[in-house]
Amino acid sequence: MVMFQKSLYILSAFLFLAISSPTDNRREFEISRNLEIFAQVYKELNGGFVDEIDPGKLMRTGITAMVASLDPFTNYYPESDIEKYRIQNEGKSNNAGFDFRFIQQYATITEIYEGQSADKAGIKTGDQIIAIDGKDTYGKSAEEVDFFLRGTAGSSVSLTLRRPGSTSEIKTNLIRGDFEVPNVPYFSRLENDIAYISLTTFTPRAGRNVSNALRDMRQENPDLKGVILDLRENGGGLLMEAISVCNVFIPKNSLVVTTKGRIKEQDRLFNTTQDATDTEIPLVVLINRRSASASEIVSGVIQDYDRGVVVGQRSYGKGLVQNTVDVGYNARLKLTTSKYYIPSGRSIQSVEYKNGEPVEVPDDKKVAYKTLNNRTVYDGGGVSPDLPIQHPDNIPVIQSILRQDIIFRFVSRYANSHKSTDINNLKFNDFDQFLSFIRDEQIEFETEANKAWKEFARKSKEEGYALTETQKLVNEALEKEQKGILEKYKTEIMNLIEKEIAARHFYASGRIKIGLRNDPEVKEAIGLLRQPLKYNELLRPKQ
Repeated sequence: MVMFQKSLYILSAFLFLAISSPTDNRREFEISRNLEIFAQVYKELNGGFVDEIDPGKLMRTGITAMVASLDPFTNYYPESDIEKYRIQNEGKSNNAGFDFRFIQQYATITEIYEGQSADKAGIKTGDQIIAIDGKDTYGKSAEEVDFFLRGTAGSSVSLTLRRPGSTSEIKTNLIRGDFEVPNVPYFSRLENDIAYISLTTFTPRAGRNVSNALRDMRQENPDLKGVILDLRENGGGLLMEAISVCNVFIPKNSLVVTTKGRIKEQDRLFNTTQDATDTEIPLVVLINRRSASASEIVSGVIQDYDRGVVVGQRSYGKGLVQNTVDVGYNARLKLTTSKYYIPSGRSIQSVEYKNGEPVEVPDDKKVAYKTLNNRTVYDGGGVSPDLPIQHPDNIPVIQSILRQDIIFRFVSRYANSHKSTDINNLKFNDFDQFLSFIRDEQIEFETEANKAWKEFARKSKEEGYALTETQKLVNEALEKEQKGILEKYKTEIMNLIEKEIAARHFYASGRIKIGLRNDPEVKEAIGLLRQPLKYNELLRPKQ
């Protein structure tokens, strides 16, 4: 223990010297003093607490709490979690040709990539992965399952699957491939003269693929009236690809983003480097609350230069740069070192969080900035659209349906018994079957109202209130109202079901194509591009 204490004091002294600066003596003293206090508390807990303590676990708890108090993106990875870090930050796809996530405690396949290993093996979206190379997946973490799936291209992996609606198991062998998930899974001309491009991630060649898509469509119809760049659900990716995508629409040598941190010598400016593909064609950028990071750079830059109109919902609000440092004993610290600032000078980073998610801050609490045309925009909370549109997945009951994977689970059953060979004629009309599925599976929606009622019922019972009959009446009323709410949003729910069915038979491009058929934001974008007066009015400062 003496050696332990001595080591910590040496560490404290070393850090004190390492950060020493004549102009910041008070700060240096505070760091040194608190390191000493921390070391003493840690020593006393390990030596005197009534129960045996795992020193590593205790230290990890302290460090985790410390970094969690800063922002959701600063993380500590002890040696035991380095594989998790590698997967999250360095890994590519699991090269088996599918995506998965845990649904009802099983690793469940959520996306099949056309022509890849899983597709060739006849694996279906919705299949549950029971075992990988004989190793049971039940109770395993997503990182462990992903690790089991990984391997060099050309090697094989054995999967045991269970298909919804069947009790028998399916065994199959996959040959791992080497592929990249398409970052532009779909592009097409809508109503002949409106170019639509879906960009789902900022992986290598994203800018080139967006540019090529626009060129191809312009070659098909030289009289395009406008472009819709869809960044909804796009969580970001490579900064250089965000710059490249901006460069499709803004001129060479235009400022895109500046990174600024505490160390001024490390601040950097990033400009476009190529001639633009098209600086004149009217442009609408679609975003939603899951558009983040690189998506926010692109939409924010387009907005700051008044190059196009941003439509949809406020974006996520992640404008941070992270670096990773080795902190010894194979542990790593990923820490935020700077923020992104777009051409107007504003940051897109959210300033308030609740349960790890950004919180909307009123405009009167934000700092105002000006676009090229002198329009007012605000910092501190993502990119706010020029034309806001309420989206169905912002409706509480639909949020609950999506969060509980109810549509996904229903379509997993439905698609196995309903085949579709023509996407143009795909139509879901059996809403009663969906309602029956909810009833048969005894699904309860996890809305805030339902949660509050359950908590009230639980507390009432604990405290001895005789409310059994009242609770029964309320439960019956809630069940009746639940059905009424589902009927109220029947159209929106059926549209979501159609998109999921399309994905089962026609992959990611099918989901997008069917979604465009009933997409209010795309319809609004098309209408806007056909109304130059309204389009230009949105790009002028408000009087």
